[in-house]
Amino acid sequence: MLADRIDMPAERTEMGGYTLFENASLAARNTLRVDARAKLLAEVREAAKLPELLEFPAVRNGKLLVLGEGSNILFTGDFDGTVVAMATRGVHVEQDGDVARIAVAAGERWDDFVRWTLGQGFAGLENLILIPGTVGAAPIQNIGAYGTEVAEFIESVEAWDTLEQRVAILDRAACAFAYRDSVFKHQPGRYIVTAVRFALPRSRELRLDYAGIREELARMGVDKPAPFHVAEAVVHLRTRKLPDPAVIGNAGSFFKNPIVDASVGEALKDAHPELAAWPGSDGRWKLSAAWLIEASGFKGQREGDAGISNRHALVLVNHGHATGPQLWAFAQRVIEGVQAKFGVRLEPEPVVITAG
Repeated sequence: MLADRIDMPAERTEMGGYTLFENASLAARNTLRVDARAKLLAEVREAAKLPELLEFPAVRNGKLLVLGEGSNILFTGDFDGTVVAMATRGVHVEQDGDVARIAVAAGERWDDFVRWTLGQGFAGLENLILIPGTVGAAPIQNIGAYGTEVAEFIESVEAWDTLEQRVAILDRAACAFAYRDSVFKHQPGRYIVTAVRFALPRSRELRLDYAGIREELARMGVDKPAPFHVAEAVVHLRTRKLPDPAVIGNAGSFFKNPIVDASVGEALKDAHPELAAWPGSDGRWKLSAAWLIEASGFKGQREGDAGISNRHALVLVNHGHATGPQLWAFAQRVIEGVQAKFGVRLEPEPVVITAG
């Protein structure tokens, strides 16, 4: 019988290829440091054991949530189901001319993998350095930063299809990547990502025209940058702008940059010339959520321990002991404030898990 008292310590059971924890705390498994608990936590070391795990009645008949490093999630209560944490490891490289095809286990840390690719002389992921999370989480969110999205370098995603009960290989088209979006977000719970296959070149044109990268390279005294120079510049920029989750609880950028019709973007730009906005190839405009939030007066604000970082307006922070409901209530206050001032409704970037 599963433990159901919130104050009981987690009971641990070792199985071949995975470990089960009953009544498990998730406080150390989400970067917002919300003290939520899971009815059952399964830490999976061997992807081949997933079918066996998922056939347990307690797992099969309940809710399921796949969790990486918890850097893109907000718990607003305890999770009355099974949390699957992929702890698989492994990197396999096949060289194909000037392109390396690299299969990476879902449990590998994203930042460790990016730094490994740079050390091996591969290009492409340098703008995505220092993003928290696991490799398996990267395609779900289609993580992006400094003008680059991971989808550009993903060849395929391997996953366990819980609906069809089989291993599925989804190519880039099947993943349906879009801005901070993918098929995995539109069919939550269906796919458990077990590995990601990347195609990385030895050389490519560097992406420098975004958010101060060229200026940072100039400060570094670099006039002929290589990928590792760009990565170092991005590290400098991110550490200056974004609070460290190890120091203060946060999930990085909490709000998506809104996409609006051209007429809306043009009208806002006319009314607010200082607004950061970018016309897209599809005729719509992407607006800076950070600018909208700061212009609405929320940067640096807090209620109790929930607030917006004084370093970057996109970042919702936990100053100490804010609960999930308190953080979500403050985020909703920001969303409503921006909509009231500018007529644009922001959306959260992390997954918000409601109680139950």
